[in-house]
Amino acid sequence: MNTAQMVPSAQIIVSIIPIIGILMGGAILFFYLLWRHKQVSLLIKTNSYKPARVDLRIFSLLTGLLLSGTGFILSLLFFLLEGLSYSLLGGLIPCVLGLALIAFYFLYPKDIK
Repeated sequence: MNTAQMVPSAQIIVSIIPIIGILMGGAILFFYLLWRHKQVSLLIKTNSYKPARVDLRIFSLLTGLLLSGTGFILSLLFFLLEGLSYSLLGGLIPCVLGLALIAFYFLYPKDIK
């Protein structure tokens, strides 16, 4: 059943559901950031704050593998569905970004502190 055959009140409800979902997700994100900020500021006041150490090499490898895998599958899907067209960029861009991050992983020195 498409939306043209639905009752107008049902169309309104169906169109409001995503808006409410986005607003609720935004509120959850806002309060998480607010409470995390308060937690970190209290930890700093008590001198017990230890900043999280992020390993840039491992993060770039993980992100690169995820992006290149997703991009490759999307590129293959778009190529099979539509052939050579602009929609193929929807898969090639993440694939190339993922390959660049994997190259960064191998080119970044291991012993930098």
